[in-house]
Amino acid sequence: MMATLLFIIPSGKKEGEKLMDWNKCRKLQWNIVLLLGAGFAIADGFRTSGLTGILSDGLRFLEGAPTLVIVPVACVFSGVITEFMSDDSTTTLVLPLFAELAKSIEVHPALLMISGAIGAQLSYLFPTGSPSNVVGFSTGHITIKDLVATGLPLKVVGVTALTVLLPTLGN
Repeated sequence: MMATLLFIIPSGKKEGEKLMDWNKCRKLQWNIVLLLGAGFAIADGFRTSGLTGILSDGLRFLEGAPTLVIVPVACVFSGVITEFMSDDSTTTLVLPLFAELAKSIEVHPALLMISGAIGAQLSYLFPTGSPSNVVGFSTGHITIKDLVATGLPLKVVGVTALTVLLPTLGN
């Protein structure tokens, strides 16, 4: 419904010109729009099917674990998922999962949710991880091998920095 308003609201530049017209709409990168939409559908399917509960049960081994174990596990968990669906969709999926898990293992929800949200942004290995990865990959100048070679060290540094800094910021 909001997208329809783009065809109605005047742009203010020229008389009768709207924010969006059909010519502009045809030039949009629809593969990115569809990728984001598919990711949100997958996240909703995970919740509806009960898969988030199964995943949450699988992470209950974190009960009683120290912060220096919980943070990287949550970050890597969402960091792996985000390589196969968009970072926004991963965040939509893991935040409710980690909120529920935090209650069951009796830790502050922010510890898991911040770790999971930041881990979901560490999508460097595959084009499906974020729209910017898709745009770069679609040029044909970047291969998956290039993404992995550059992204893996970035992901390791990101998880390490989060593991060290998050408990420090929380105290």
